[in-house]
Amino acid sequence: MTMAERKRQILEILHGSGARGQLLSMVGFFVVMTPLLVVTANSYWLSVFASSAATALVISGTAVLYGRLGLVSLCQFALAGVGGWIALRVHHAFHPPFEISLLAGGLGACAIGVLWGLPALRLKGLYLALVTLMFAGAFQVAINVWGFPNGGPGFLGQVSGTPRVMMERPSLATSDPAYTAYVMVLLLLGLVLIEAHRRTRVGRSWALIRKNEAMAAAAGIPITFYKTWAFALAGFLAGIGGGALAGTFGQLDSAAFSASESILLFALTVVGGASIWLGAIVAAIVMRAVPALFNDVGVNGYVATIIFGAALIHALINTPDGVSGQISTLVKRLFADRREKSP
Repeated sequence: MTMAERKRQILEILHGSGARGQLLSMVGFFVVMTPLLVVTANSYWLSVFASSAATALVISGTAVLYGRLGLVSLCQFALAGVGGWIALRVHHAFHPPFEISLLAGGLGACAIGVLWGLPALRLKGLYLALVTLMFAGAFQVAINVWGFPNGGPGFLGQVSGTPRVMMERPSLATSDPAYTAYVMVLLLLGLVLIEAHRRTRVGRSWALIRKNEAMAAAAGIPITFYKTWAFALAGFLAGIGGGALAGTFGQLDSAAFSASESILLFALTVVGGASIWLGAIVAAIVMRAVPALFNDVGVNGYVATIIFGAALIHALINTPDGVSGQISTLVKRLFADRREKSP
């Protein structure tokens, strides 16, 4: 590659292209789907959709690391547990508005994600995956010993001998339909935040780092700084998602945040598609709604694991952009055919 070609390639990535279409399609999706779900779903499915939206927030952070930088992080669901733990502790200790507890969970998970990510910034591929998986395993051990705060006094906030105290939902979203819409809005804001990063120098720097770190360094991009930024954003989104899960159920169970769940979450991120905003939603639906559907019709929910494995193999072989990439390609073809047929 000549110096002129390399310079042109750098400029294309740094300047990027407009993304109004993505932003409009994103907002349009939520404007249509949120009222539809709130009006038509019963209490059981509203809970499923709320947890799916919260999980999509966690997955969107995983997608930032993998889709934008090619970093494999297997601790994102553990960071969601950290965010949920902090949100519950802050709520039970101080009883602030729900949003304050949620923000505390997001910032706490963000800080821990950065602290854990800093030593791993020089690692890639399998080594980074193993290091982050170690964190997920460590969190699983810690949370099995301590448990999640349930309204009691002290740092751990444990109640013994009395029923667990539920986390209160936002004052404007106490009912199941209202809270489902609330979490959908949180998801939309999270996706818009990611899109805003993608359209600025931060996102363009991520793209260049993913393409070629040597090229990025030659362009004057501080690689460590922007990788740390990505870990911080992914941790923040995971923490917000964990706090939203705590609000969905009023409490959290340590069994739900095993290391295997973090591995599954990453695998479904690949299935859904890490480079397109719709991928996080597809992955969350597959992770939450498909097992719930099987249970609802009397089929063992673990059957979904077989489907997950088949979908992952299909994505790795045939669809680098996952299911969302296939959907995007299909929509583009449909619109192209209409344009060709129109006079």
